[in-house]
Amino acid sequence: MSPSRAPLQATLCALGAIALWATLASLGVALAHVPPFLLTSLALVVGSVPAWPLARQWRVPASTLALGIYGLFGFHFLLFVALRHAPPLEANLVNYLWPLLIVVLAPLVLPGIALRPVHVLAAAAGFAGAVLAIAGGRELAAGLTWGYAPALGSAFVWASYSLYTRRVAPFPTAAVGLFGLVSGLLALACHLLLEPAAALSPRDMALIGAMGLGPLGAAFFLWDRALKTGDPRRIGILSYLTPLASTGLLSVVSERPLTIWIAAAAALIVGAAVVGLTAR
Repeated sequence: MSPSRAPLQATLCALGAIALWATLASLGVALAHVPPFLLTSLALVVGSVPAWPLARQWRVPASTLALGIYGLFGFHFLLFVALRHAPPLEANLVNYLWPLLIVVLAPLVLPGIALRPVHVLAAAAGFAGAVLAIAGGRELAAGLTWGYAPALGSAFVWASYSLYTRRVAPFPTAAVGLFGLVSGLLALACHLLLEPAAALSPRDMALIGAMGLGPLGAAFFLWDRALKTGDPRRIGILSYLTPLASTGLLSVVSERPLTIWIAAAAALIVGAAVVGLTAR
């Protein structure tokens, strides 16, 4: 691939992952009755299926496999712990620090990348937009709870995983299927240990299939390609489109009117994305 096309491909892959992740909240609402670890385990296993024919490319060093499990399983495990022990709205907001952490940590993890004030300002504006998109003018819970610690931990895990995929020995994107399969099996173990058994209807299985093939499957493959070929500072800022698109889609699916808060969030996030894409 020519150097001039790499940034464009990375941006398109990142936007593809973001578009798929935007469907996660709507699918999650439809599957809210399914225990979260069971839901995640089944979706991650389904998401790994398209990579099964390429299983020969799963031969990666143990350290690379550990990084993949750290990212896919660690992120979801800590997020679920946070959602159980902190107010869900506030925990979700803390978790959405991960795009900002990608921007801030990129110069510390990856050689040759400098952190400029314009990137920090754009990332901060994106986070402000995420707050508006998720909170929507609702009053946030006051006080601290230990549940915010795993929420912050999940944000750090996803940001560091995303960056360190460029520090380990190069591995084929198909290996992400192995990461998802092993992480899904670990999530299934958590379900068996921590959650009650649940019966699933054919509709549940169809929606879990959609979740697995989309936001917990193809999105991870696209994300891997984006981070390997693109500027993590720009991709981190772009990622704030996720809560905006997710909230907007959820409003449409639930037939709730879009509010002025969504419009303000859109202005902040889109503005931050434009600045991030044009900054050097």
